[in-house]
Amino acid sequence: MVADLNADSVERMEADSSADSNVDSAMFALQISFAATLATLSDKVQFPSFLRTITSVSFQPDALVQILLHFGWTWVGILASNNEFGLVGSQKLKEEAAKKDICIDFYETLPTKTSLGHIIEVIRKSTAKVIICYTFAVHIIPVLREVSGQGISDRVWLGIGSWFSTTVMSNRDLWQTLNGSLGLSGYSRRIPGLKEYLYSIHPSERNADIFIRTFWEFAFSCKLVDASNTTTAISGLCNGSEKLESLDASVYEVNSFRHPYYAYNAIHLLANALNDLLTCKTHEGPFTNKSCADPQDFKPWQMLHYVKKSRIRNSAGEDIYFDANGDSPPFLDVLYWHMPSSDTSQFVKVGLYDANAPEHSKLIINDSAIYWGGKYSQIPPSVCSKTCALGYRKSTIKGRPNCCFLCVPCPDGSITNQTDSLNCVKCPIDYWSNNEKDRCIPKDIDFLSYEEPLGFILALISIFLFSNAVAILFIFLRYQHTPVVRANNLQLSYLLLLALMLCFLCSLVFIGRPQKITCMLRQVIFGTSFSLYVSCVLAKTITVVIAFRATKPNSNLRRWVGSRTSYTIVLTCSIAESVIGIIWLGTSPPFPELNNSVTVWKTAAECNEGSILMFFFTLAFLGLLACVSFGVAFLARNLPDNFNEAKFITFSMLVFVSVWLSFIPAYLSTKGKYLVAVEIFAILSSGAGLLYCIFAPKIYIIYLRPEMNTKEFLTRKSTKTSRHT
Repeated sequence: MVADLNADSVERMEADSSADSNVDSAMFALQISFAATLATLSDKVQFPSFLRTITSVSFQPDALVQILLHFGWTWVGILASNNEFGLVGSQKLKEEAAKKDICIDFYETLPTKTSLGHIIEVIRKSTAKVIICYTFAVHIIPVLREVSGQGISDRVWLGIGSWFSTTVMSNRDLWQTLNGSLGLSGYSRRIPGLKEYLYSIHPSERNADIFIRTFWEFAFSCKLVDASNTTTAISGLCNGSEKLESLDASVYEVNSFRHPYYAYNAIHLLANALNDLLTCKTHEGPFTNKSCADPQDFKPWQMLHYVKKSRIRNSAGEDIYFDANGDSPPFLDVLYWHMPSSDTSQFVKVGLYDANAPEHSKLIINDSAIYWGGKYSQIPPSVCSKTCALGYRKSTIKGRPNCCFLCVPCPDGSITNQTDSLNCVKCPIDYWSNNEKDRCIPKDIDFLSYEEPLGFILALISIFLFSNAVAILFIFLRYQHTPVVRANNLQLSYLLLLALMLCFLCSLVFIGRPQKITCMLRQVIFGTSFSLYVSCVLAKTITVVIAFRATKPNSNLRRWVGSRTSYTIVLTCSIAESVIGIIWLGTSPPFPELNNSVTVWKTAAECNEGSILMFFFTLAFLGLLACVSFGVAFLARNLPDNFNEAKFITFSMLVFVSVWLSFIPAYLSTKGKYLVAVEIFAILSSGAGLLYCIFAPKIYIIYLRPEMNTKEFLTRKSTKTSRHT
């Protein structure tokens, strides 16, 4: 019977020890186990004087989870013995697995109420390639035999408990099925000299040991003859000359000592505690009044006290001690069992689990020591769904465990830079996802450039119109003395052509990546050049009206006839527009900016107008000039001249007003480089309308109807007008 030995009970037992030493000895027993692994034995209320040098099974579920995580196995099956070891351990395993998002495909207990065929069918249909066996050997062997018989060899068996030992592995019929299996086992170290001792055992030296002969005959599959008959070799017989070194590890394991190692440690701890008890000095003892135990008649609880405090370093160089629960340091070996050849097998220690280590370093596995054999050329996958690659996120499937999912591509502008991501990460505002959706890349800077077709065509049209204006200017200079050129103020025509050239060229400032200087100047240059040519048109129109009205007798308009009036109008309007531009630049000038709201995959480089009010005020002033010019020209369209320029000005202003009225809604509904293109189109189309409507008729007369280029023809009143007058 076992008994507790906490601080309070020690004093109580010590006080009562003199009363009845025989009862004391009967009720208290010190137990140091080297094989009992049940977790309940760590409960010091139920088992107060129980200690062990073997690791408790309570650490096995966490160790299994660490192994599953190491190899990336998230979809497993479980076979458990229908007893405390299997049920409690497997339940703890399921809890630990759920914390790490590891899913259980199937769970079956052994022996089962259903037929063995049911379990085999479950294993066959399962997509889980890893099966954890929380069982005893007697329960798992029938399953393994049936699996082997049906040729199911693509599973990795992960063993816990006594079955993962040479007892099961010595069955050659199961080798092919179990090849590449992993298992947890008690921690082992080499006991110095033990391997050499085990190889030195021989029947001739231990005649009195009845087990040596039985072992020898089993190991070498022969009948041992008498030791005296060593020269005769008879088939099926062995004469003692066989070598233990030739035996397979599944028959005679001498490299991995587990239970012997734990027994070895238990004996050393007990011996060390006994030495401490015997060497206790009077008045320096650990008991009441600093007394020591009687070396000739010490009590079990006194010995238990020394055992609990014992701490040694064994010959293998390892510290051995007991914790508060009476357990030794929680170490577990990770074993790998495989077939180096068709007729040999072996266990290989490939890893170590230390429950006291930090979470990220509890398990250490030497992957290079594992050869998965004929089943797999690399770590076998055991997942419900394949890993979601970069650029995809996991999407759960309704009614299925979390390990079963679909891989959904990230939407544009989002990425995943890790496999099996649960969510896509949105790129920063200045970045966009690449085609693979695995990284964010800077957005392309989008602006109207000369390299793209739209910018190139607009620039080409601008240069073409500018060339036309230059050509007309040269034609006018050549034919400046002809009546059709001199009509309606030659100087204003020159000034108008220069203004149109400036308008056509200013559109080029709008093309290309916006810079600080171009943003500040382009609207101002546009407004000034437009006000110049619209004011020239207005001056030409007013000049026509005044010239015809001044011909009446006693007309007060005679004093306004002349170039002074025209220049005053042009100068006044141009200065007014320049003042608006200066105020604009002085208060809230335009500036370049990157706009991410135009398109989601590109950043628009554009000019912020600074003050949108000043921009529309500039347009309003130009619109006012155009409307006045259109109105005056419309009223003067029927003045009696064969070549009345007011008619053509009326058409040109009609084009101008129509273009800019259409521009406003288009400007407000367009963004990015297309907004710039709309403004350039408005500049070019309105300027072209003015250029061709006013100057094309004169070019037509100069080259195609030279007979009309006379003063008499231009000043002759039409017949209809003459009859009317």
